[in-house]
Amino acid sequence: MSVCTPELAANGQTIAGAMRARLFKDWLFRRVMTLGGISVIVAISAIFFYLAYVAWPLIKPVRLDQWQVTVLPAAQSGRTLHYSAEEQREIGARYTDGGSVAFFDLRTGALLKEVRLPLPQGVRITSFGAGDPSHYTNVLGLSNGRALVVREHYKVEFDAARNNQRVIRPSLEYPLGEEAVVLDEGGGPLAQVAVASADGTTTLAAQTHDGRIVVAGFTARQNMVTGETTIEREGSTLPDFTGRVDRLIVEIKQRELYIGHGGRFIRHYDITNKAAPRFVQEKQVVADGETMTALAILSGGFSLIVGTDRGGLAQWFLVRDAENNYHLTHIRDFRPMPAAVVSIAPEYFRKGFLVGDRQGNVGLYYATSQRLLWQDTVTRGAVQAGAMTPRGNGLLVEGSDGRLHTAHVENEHPEVSFSALWQRVWYESYEKPDYVWQSAAATNDFEPKFSLAPLTLGTLKAAFYAMLMATPLAIFAAIYSAYFMSPATRRLAKPTIEIMEALPTVILGFLAGLWLAPLVENNLVGTLGSFVTVPIAVLVAGFVWHRLPTGWKVWVPEGWQAVLLLPVVALGIWVAFTAGHPLEARFFGGDMPHWLNLHGITFEQRNSLVVGLAMGFAVTPTIFSIAEDAIFSVPRHLTAGSLALGATRWQTLKNVVLFTASPGIFSAVMIGMGRAVGETMIVLMATGNTAVMDWSIFTGFRTLAANIGVEMPEAAVGTTHFRLLFVSALVLFGFTFVVNTGAEIIRQRLRKRYASL
Repeated sequence: MSVCTPELAANGQTIAGAMRARLFKDWLFRRVMTLGGISVIVAISAIFFYLAYVAWPLIKPVRLDQWQVTVLPAAQSGRTLHYSAEEQREIGARYTDGGSVAFFDLRTGALLKEVRLPLPQGVRITSFGAGDPSHYTNVLGLSNGRALVVREHYKVEFDAARNNQRVIRPSLEYPLGEEAVVLDEGGGPLAQVAVASADGTTTLAAQTHDGRIVVAGFTARQNMVTGETTIEREGSTLPDFTGRVDRLIVEIKQRELYIGHGGRFIRHYDITNKAAPRFVQEKQVVADGETMTALAILSGGFSLIVGTDRGGLAQWFLVRDAENNYHLTHIRDFRPMPAAVVSIAPEYFRKGFLVGDRQGNVGLYYATSQRLLWQDTVTRGAVQAGAMTPRGNGLLVEGSDGRLHTAHVENEHPEVSFSALWQRVWYESYEKPDYVWQSAAATNDFEPKFSLAPLTLGTLKAAFYAMLMATPLAIFAAIYSAYFMSPATRRLAKPTIEIMEALPTVILGFLAGLWLAPLVENNLVGTLGSFVTVPIAVLVAGFVWHRLPTGWKVWVPEGWQAVLLLPVVALGIWVAFTAGHPLEARFFGGDMPHWLNLHGITFEQRNSLVVGLAMGFAVTPTIFSIAEDAIFSVPRHLTAGSLALGATRWQTLKNVVLFTASPGIFSAVMIGMGRAVGETMIVLMATGNTAVMDWSIFTGFRTLAANIGVEMPEAAVGTTHFRLLFVSALVLFGFTFVVNTGAEIIRQRLRKRYASL
């Protein structure tokens, strides 16, 4: 029978208190770890949803609202010839064949102002031509063989009497004067007319009543002394054209003339010299059995949109061939309209266009992304005329019922589609379809190009070449350090390699771009030869070491043999660089980079080879550290048992150690790949940052991460460019998520498979 003494009771209380404290600590630790894990998941999920939230508007469907149906403004003035609108989507303009321009409120249809055009008594309008919508310039062909060029002007003022409220005052200007210019000396009516005007220069083209095509260029010159403006004219008549013209188009740069005729053909003339236009080509743009019913040129003056009596729509533009000659080429077809196309109205600044057909259907299209954005029946009967507002956020449609239909359009990102982001796109001025990332354009004539394919390939390319260099070096170094190296040497080598991981990547990128890239370019044969001479030198050194007398080998402590390889590696590199220049002179004309370029292999100074070396250097410590820990952590009883059963150290390594450590080694490689995929500064500074689609080791690239780093500060918030950078981040996020998830699944399977060892 035991007796509970005060000392035992006190000890019991102490032990119980310690147990309670330990249990509380265990409980607290579990809760903290759970909270930390959940917080990480929540943070990552929040990042994903924020990226998706910013990118979501790119795939939102086009929405039309605020529909208004009003009577035609100034309906008594005649039939509608053309519609246009000012930038704020407040005022529209309606041109009529009665010789007036009616300015009206786009929201209510109320007439604000009607301006009579300065037409001579008894002269009527026989034709109309709209110039590029961004310049608000149009031309009226008259019955007396003359043409009147008219330009809209919208002056924005702030009226003090109305508490500084903004007021838009519309008016008309006459670039060539209020007196119409003569195009047909015979004084006959002009059947067709076209205009392009910019920077004081105006070009007119017209078909006379007898079928001739007249081209005239007008240049306004101002006397610096008197201030008087004179108009100089240069023109001619096309000598080789007769027949009925469906449509005349002069592109905005006033160098090309397109004549739609015969219901199926387009004739192309070079009118750079207005006094001597040059016939270039004639193309059949409509298939047999169809008729061209509408023809328009998109903003920028490159692309022609052809509409047919079967609702077909096609895009054509000039493409340069190998002999530097331009040919009108069919680029793409669009989803057809339900009935014959009767009206095509281009957007002011983008590559979109509005289409109306004979049954009152209206469609919104975007050329580059080849998308039908929206389509619906707006009016009964044929669409008489249509127009888009300058910002692409409104439309005007006149039906055969004499009503004007207006709507607000929410269409911020029409250029984005799956094909535009991930497939080849045939852009204007390009010889063929291609993958192109060019987020900014020099002028409004060109459009940004947003293909993510070259950026994604560049990301994979950077990771591939970095891992190609880093993986074997890091894993072999980890094997030697953990399994063969003496403890004293390991205590020195492992921290030294791991401290390399702390080097700022900006320094590595700086060295790679300014020192390594020129070095590789000037010693390209030697650099490539090093990948051959160094392994050979190591093998030779190993063979020599194996043949050395045993008495010599004992002078080198066990595990320090690798130090002797340092001069061997240096010797291999020296041999390659020394022999490189004679070999380059013998086989590559003394300049291998130039020789490669001459033979169709592009060489850039900052290329994938340089990035592979620099990024491999940066990634190697990460893979080494994790893999070395995994190999070193293999239980000693496994290796001891293998050795006791008669296996050699190499057999033990191959059959026991590597299998047991394989989950950790695999994790090391995946973490290294994640580091390579997300690397920014080295790629940014050591490549030419060119978004190209090839795997050549001699060309540069641009990665998703580097692209985000370079362009995010310049991207306007809310624009397509801005949102696509978030899409780039989403692609990176998705790539790393998939890779890491797959790696974890494989790692767990490896652990289960070799857990019994």
